[in-house]
Amino acid sequence: MRYDFLTPHHLRQAMAANTPLVMAIGVQEYHGEHLPLGVDLLAVTRCLDRLEAEAPDRLIILPAFAYGAASHAVAGPKSGSLHVDAQTLLPMAQALFAALLKVGFRNIHGVIHHQTENFAQGMPTDLAFRLAARQAVFAHLETTQGEGWWGAPTMETYYEGHAAGDNPFNWIRIHPLMPPQVAQHFPFDHAGEGETALMLALAPETVEAARMAQNTTWYTQTAPKATKAQGEAGVAVILDHLKALLNL
Repeated sequence: MRYDFLTPHHLRQAMAANTPLVMAIGVQEYHGEHLPLGVDLLAVTRCLDRLEAEAPDRLIILPAFAYGAASHAVAGPKSGSLHVDAQTLLPMAQALFAALLKVGFRNIHGVIHHQTENFAQGMPTDLAFRLAARQAVFAHLETTQGEGWWGAPTMETYYEGHAAGDNPFNWIRIHPLMPPQVAQHFPFDHAGEGETALMLALAPETVEAARMAQNTTWYTQTAPKATKAQGEAGVAVILDHLKALLNL
């Protein structure tokens, strides 16, 4: 289900069922001469499209967020990379999460592919959304339950509930598209064999294989090895990961 297509009736039904609400988070960044600028976002949105096709009533997909902190580490602005500073992202993301909590969602997920090879440490885009999620939850709890909510007598079973998964800080979670358990089965790279294979499987209309010869960067050297079959195998592993996360 697409959030922007939901009628109020379907929205109420979905929330009553605690249906997962998922948003793709991405950037616009140079990925060699043969791939589009939106690789990191397309990898997520096209995977979510496939999940929706398999289970149309079991998840809600928010409109994607496309303008993260790409940085100019790969290439300068003339390459087309759009960099929005993480400090700008933080209040926007916090406001969005606060709005979703007010609507009544308690099963919110963001999925990101950009710069997630060291997700435990974090990088600017995912850190901005992760901090925004925490701040939005804290603010919501203080607004609805008052200051000192955690120390109140009614919270004496907090740790037991936390262990059982009843945790308000699970209301909003940010995930990498390819955590280590996925990346060990598929090349994790930037515009090389792995991402080229993903695009051949997920968005073949965006790949210009003839332009691979124009690539002069080290990180694109393995791109000619990519195949659609390889990409489909990687997508299958990613989809299994997402289904487990979203309990689909």
